[in-house]
Amino acid sequence: MSSDKLVHIVDDDDAVRRSVAFMLKYAGYNVKYYSSGVSFLKDVKHAERGCVLLDVRMPEMDGLQVQQEMANIGIDMPIVILTGHGDVALAVKALRAGAVNFIEKPYEKDVLLYAIEEAHARLDRSHDKDLKAIEAQIRLASLTGRERDVLDGLIVGNPNKTIAFDLGISPRTVEIYRANMMEKLRVRSLSEALRIAFIAEDADGPKA
Repeated sequence: MSSDKLVHIVDDDDAVRRSVAFMLKYAGYNVKYYSSGVSFLKDVKHAERGCVLLDVRMPEMDGLQVQQEMANIGIDMPIVILTGHGDVALAVKALRAGAVNFIEKPYEKDVLLYAIEEAHARLDRSHDKDLKAIEAQIRLASLTGRERDVLDGLIVGNPNKTIAFDLGISPRTVEIYRANMMEKLRVRSLSEALRIAFIAEDADGPKA
């Protein structure tokens, strides 16, 4: 792990900041941390380029507002959203706005490190958007109608129980469709599946 990789941790919970910072430093990252979105935004224009681990629930400005302000002032650092249980709908909005990934608290070490490494990879390479869009559309085409229905429910932030009610099936059946959908899309997390859907959606938009 390169020691020059920087992570900006933005979270109002001191215990979370300290534990995440310790883990990332041990993994070889440099870290800077901020107790609020407001304090981060004051420094971000002059901050060293890195990725941002951004809590979604904060006073003064929540994570989505911070993300929007970063876009407004032209800061394009990759963002990983850190969210509590029940905030999946907010995480979906963050992904639509360009976040790389989201992680639910309490997080697993390996999941967090994978997301941070993926975010840093965005800094190190340029993306062929057309190629990504084609690949996303091919993967989505492999889904059955029901698997796509479940994905559509997840896209709007619905939990499994709501999707089950809307489709007239059991929550267990939703779980099966969801597992099959993720296997066909070749993803390990919900955020990866949603990104594929959004990439394909963005590609289709101008054609409509």
